[in-house]
Amino acid sequence: MAPQATCPPRQRRFLGHGVGLRRDHFDRILSAPTGVDWFEAISENFMVPGGRPLDILRRVRRDYPVVLHGVSLSIGSTDPLDADYLSRLQTLIRAIEPAWVTDHLCWTGVSGVNSHDLLPMPYTEEALAHVVRRVQQVQERLGRRIGLENPSSYLTWTASTITEWDFLAAVAERADCGIMLDVNNVFVSARNHGFDPAVYVDAIPKDRVWQFHLAGHSDHGTHLLDTHDHPVREEVWDLYRRAVRRFGTVPTLIEWDGNIPAWDRLEAESRRAREVMRDALAA
Repeated sequence: MAPQATCPPRQRRFLGHGVGLRRDHFDRILSAPTGVDWFEAISENFMVPGGRPLDILRRVRRDYPVVLHGVSLSIGSTDPLDADYLSRLQTLIRAIEPAWVTDHLCWTGVSGVNSHDLLPMPYTEEALAHVVRRVQQVQERLGRRIGLENPSSYLTWTASTITEWDFLAAVAERADCGIMLDVNNVFVSARNHGFDPAVYVDAIPKDRVWQFHLAGHSDHGTHLLDTHDHPVREEVWDLYRRAVRRFGTVPTLIEWDGNIPAWDRLEAESRRAREVMRDALAA
């Protein structure tokens, strides 16, 4: 297993173009070389002491860079940080040596109850100080910086006094962490809440973005839903072009978690991301 350095916020590594590591494609990935450059694994799916999933991840990691992406850190909750969760995550990090580790700028529960959903933060100065402090604690516990993803959202808090993009940028700067910019989530939230997605992209500090996410969403007329069960839509490709022109060669991942297609179709979606990045940089 080749060593991988942790990722300082101003020194990202360009891994290329990857896809999410999903059970449907385990056999294909291990049987022959693929046309993708790296894989992203959902941390919680592999935070176990043994078993086939962890063995698969180790075998994938021998041939490809891997990024660990969590959904349960609950960085915005008022509950104490989960020491057992962080311990198990650290064990996985040591075993896999990921290029970097990410989670979401959200909360997933309170008073010990886990909603298993990525709930939006109130964007206030009090919440900002709270999240910054918790990110610093997590980074000290793990011995590395983490990246935070902007989740899609469907409601907002009346108490918010800061825009989402300024809140995310401030967390990254004050906590000295990275940003995993989900371009699809920017588009989904922009449509749901009536803001300009280009303003969001243009407000994010260039030197903090470690990675992009691209995914498909569902249009329900009154709102968009971040379902990850469609190809990337043309409006999101357009926003990705803008992001590439602003941030440059950022590692890009295709998320496809529902109605998962055959490997060749997923690989083709990743190949399109590569082509869009190339053309955007050339332009």
